[in-house]
Amino acid sequence: MSSAAHEPAVRIGIVGFGTAGRAFVPAIHAHRGFALTAIVDPAETVRRAAVDEFGVAAYESLEALLEHADVDAIYVASPTALHRAQVLLACGARKHVLVEKPMAASLDDARAMTAAAYAAGVVLLVGHSHSYDAPVHAMRELIDGGELGRVRMVNTWCFTDWIYRPRRADELDTQQGGGVTMRQGSHQFDIIRLLCGGLARSVRARTFDWDPERSAIGAHTVFVDFADGAAATAIYNGYGHFFSTELCEGVGEWGFMSPGRPAADASTQAAGARRPRTPEEELLAKQARAKHAIPGDAPHQPHFGLTIVSCERGEIRQSPQGLIVYTDAGRTDLPLPASPSPRARVMAEFHDAICQRAAAVHDGHWGVANLEVCEAAIASSIRGRDVELKHQVALRAQR
Repeated sequence: MSSAAHEPAVRIGIVGFGTAGRAFVPAIHAHRGFALTAIVDPAETVRRAAVDEFGVAAYESLEALLEHADVDAIYVASPTALHRAQVLLACGARKHVLVEKPMAASLDDARAMTAAAYAAGVVLLVGHSHSYDAPVHAMRELIDGGELGRVRMVNTWCFTDWIYRPRRADELDTQQGGGVTMRQGSHQFDIIRLLCGGLARSVRARTFDWDPERSAIGAHTVFVDFADGAAATAIYNGYGHFFSTELCEGVGEWGFMSPGRPAADASTQAAGARRPRTPEEELLAKQARAKHAIPGDAPHQPHFGLTIVSCERGEIRQSPQGLIVYTDAGRTDLPLPASPSPRARVMAEFHDAICQRAAAVHDGHWGVANLEVCEAAIASSIRGRDVELKHQVALRAQR
């Protein structure tokens, strides 16, 4: 973690105070280099709750925040279709920007955002993604150490009930950055690219939409080919019959033990969630869930399903305690500390980039490359063939 003891705190505002926005509050408060100054949300009830709970100023629009609040940085956690306009507005005001994944609703939007940040001379960081998880960082460090040889394969699998959780309409609309491949694939492809070095070459994929009562891309199988000959697969199924917590010793995505339940109960829950809900009911359920959906520090390692790295002389997989390494010498368990949290790592990277201590790994160009894989996977499924990639960037040397 970076030290900020002798520097003025970076004053930051959050745009969009839903699940993602709220999840960053503990990490902002824990970093001495940041001070949460204001939030933006169109819902009056959300604004009132933020004022009462955190004592910050609250505004209905980003324009109002920029006009009245003294901020140095903006975290854009609003619906994806709004990201381009809000990032351009923040860059135009010379504010550093952290933007939530997926970076944008389209590759053109993402490239415009990156160009705007460059022109303004401000930092643009894309996160949170699960590539910030400590086990993923530790995997990359083992790879960089060279003892296991080159990465040849990365396989990652995640099974959840994503499609049946409370959703706004835009979260299910691919054109607005919705659906599993855009919203959850952005985690998987970030992990894959980080572990394989960044330079993906092509994508072949099949996406699935198999519930007409909840129509959206709800699952995918994606094959990513890399320039150095490595290959990766990403499997995601959000239809809620099987949960990848079963592959992770019962530990859930955020590092807490997940309540055990028989497979029949999971199926029943998914089926019950298919009952029609009005947009108003769905929004209220989503707002209620936002207050509790993503906890802070956890006793176990977070994960995004199970990820296994196959190198020339060994293999690495995540565990709730850290990593397990398999070589000719046998199995080695490598425990990792549960702290700092992934979002604390995001804030540390953001602060270091703002203070020019270190260039960000997850900068705008990296975010564009991740989004390109998301779009290519969807296009590949439609066209039934490989899609070549044009905007990939190599991984920066890790600190």
